[in-house]
Amino acid sequence: MILTAIALVLIVFLYNLYSSLIKKRNKVLEAYSGIDVQLKKRYDLIPNILTIASKFMDHEKNLLEEITSLRTEALKLTSNADINNKIRIDDDIMNKMRQIMVTVENYPDLQSDKTMLQAMQTYNEVEEHISAARRFYNSAAQDLKNAVEIFPSSIFAGFMGIKQAPFIQAAESERKAINASDYLK
Repeated sequence: MILTAIALVLIVFLYNLYSSLIKKRNKVLEAYSGIDVQLKKRYDLIPNILTIASKFMDHEKNLLEEITSLRTEALKLTSNADINNKIRIDDDIMNKMRQIMVTVENYPDLQSDKTMLQAMQTYNEVEEHISAARRFYNSAAQDLKNAVEIFPSSIFAGFMGIKQAPFIQAAESERKAINASDYLK
């Protein structure tokens, strides 16, 4: 009777450990999917911004073409694609789009265009949603990392092949200190 009770407690403990790991892994996948949804919104918005901007910025054509190329590359990636590759492409798009937004400020006609203003406002909202989705993902990745590294769940994770998820970190360009004098010229 005692052995049966011990076996039952052990089974319940192992099942809870197993289900906890599965839930944490699924939370990371859900969070990653949330990022994908927000990135899709960004990718859908980019052609509208580029179309409006291209009417005013003939000599910025290279930048517009680079963004279009990166967007095409990003859309080819499936939601199950290598997260590090997806993050790299996303960082490139974000940097190029920032260049576009800064360049827009040099074109008074474009700045006053209502469609462009609305597109820029929508783009900024999407960027905020992407940031929130990234924070949610990193939180889920942290929970999974802890479960994969801390005993006894680490043993189970090893048997089940559950690995840590990479964190999404700020792009190198976001880490640089801002020099305000560059903007006051």
